[in-house]
Amino acid sequence: MDMPPPGFSVSPQAASRLEDIVASQPGAHGPGAQGLRVAVLAGGCNGFQYSFALDADTRADDTVIPAGRARVLVDPASLDLLAGAELHFTDSLMGAHFTVRNPNATSSCGCGTSFSID
Repeated sequence: MDMPPPGFSVSPQAASRLEDIVASQPGAHGPGAQGLRVAVLAGGCNGFQYSFALDADTRADDTVIPAGRARVLVDPASLDLLAGAELHFTDSLMGAHFTVRNPNATSSCGCGTSFSID
């Protein structure tokens, strides 16, 4: 497991919400405790889309990013597209959700789940 690269981070809001989510899961404090897997997949209306899922399996090539008492898991291919980005949690009248603030994205869809890079 590599150390997170400079510039990829988790906001305090995302870390706090992730801690709450993980604490509510079975086995929250054991060796199989879940983390939030953040991935970038081909697809979406702009070429790439973000994927967020709870995952208890840490793969050998994952980068594990501490998020308070929780953790974020990112595969190497996704990490390249997330360099300089920040995982954030937004809670507003329009809804509550994780988002990625990605300075590498040259365009994104209205809901913020897909993006493109030139």
